[in-house]
Amino acid sequence: MLSAMKKFTKSHLLVLAGVIAGAIAGYCYWKFTGCRSGSCAITSKPLNSTIYGAVMGGLLFSIFKKKEESSHDIPGND
Repeated sequence: MLSAMKKFTKSHLLVLAGVIAGAIAGYCYWKFTGCRSGSCAITSKPLNSTIYGAVMGGLLFSIFKKKEESSHDIPGND
């Protein structure tokens, strides 16, 4: 179990870093800019803003993840 978790973490390290960075950015956005009136769906509560930031950070950092090459991806190797 532990080796499977290490393998997962190693292969998804960039996305996990994006989730953490996005969560921190989302919380900071709520703290310093946020919606004080409470009418904003995302920025009115710190939990909403943090989760939204985590999701956006994970998606953004996943763009830069290298695609693993399999034997089916090599031309002429069907």
